Amino acid sequence: MTGYARAQGADERRRWVWEARSVNGRNLEVRCRVPQGFERLENPARTAVGATLRRGNVSISLTVASERLTKPLRINRALLAELTPLIEEMRKTGATAPTADGLLRVRGVIEEEEEGEESEEALVALDKALVSTLGEALKALAGARAAEGKALAGVLDGHVAEIEMLCERAGVRAQAQVGAVRARFEAQLAELLERAPALSEERFAQEVALLAGKADVREELDRLIAHIAQARSLLAEARPNNPVGRKFDFLCQEFNREANTLCSKSADIELTRIGIDLKGAIERMREQVQNVE
Repeated sequence: MTGYARAQGADERRRWVWEARSVNGRNLEVRCRVPQGFERLENPARTAVGATLRRGNVSISLTVASERLTKPLRINRALLAELTPLIEEMRKTGATAPTADGLLRVRGVIEEEEEGEESEEALVALDKALVSTLGEALKALAGARAAEGKALAGVLDGHVAEIEMLCERAGVRAQAQVGAVRARFEAQLAELLERAPALSEERFAQEVALLAGKADVREELDRLIAHIAQARSLLAEARPNNPVGRKFDFLCQEFNREANTLCSKSADIELTRIGIDLKGAIERMREQVQNVE
């Protein structure tokens, strides 16, 4: 399922933002992007995603910025000490020595003061806060996906209803298929055995029964009806903590298997057309099922 969410946090030294995006995917695939120096968070972040989501291509990214707008400045006294002898030499040669503000313009004399390294306890607390914020983002992402899933359930229910309607039409048409098989066999037999002795009524009935048995699609229709009931049951069971996407995906394969068999056994043009429409409806449902958690 698709979705987007973000969450932010801060401490006395920095602020951060987690962004989480997901698109449709057959399995769970996680991409994690963190700033340099925060690579240690990749494994906990992937674990957090796996604990929240089951399917989809998920991308999470962390942005960290310093809370201070500017860092304090300090004079590099070591560099300034190295410049002093050079200034004295310039004076001895009669050259104009640089002024104080000129010295301060020399690159490196004034520099930003580096922040002190954080203690191990502070880093542990920071990581805990970052993972907690990620949890908020993932919770919001799961909520967005759940809202989409609620709308998707209605779409899938519509596909199931279409499949059910086509199965009913196929059942009605299949009842007339025996008569069609008999008529076709009679026409072909009359054409091939025009001058040969006619078959006995018993032998003729046997041949018609054999052909009708090969064209009998009642078993496929019964299984399709059972699959429809199972699909509705899965839709009713779908919950954030009870993903049904994989089961539904497998069920679509079974739907398609029965529809293919129905088309191959059909001896009636109209029944074949219904079978083709049935395959199209199943494929449309299968495409939507890829979005189900």
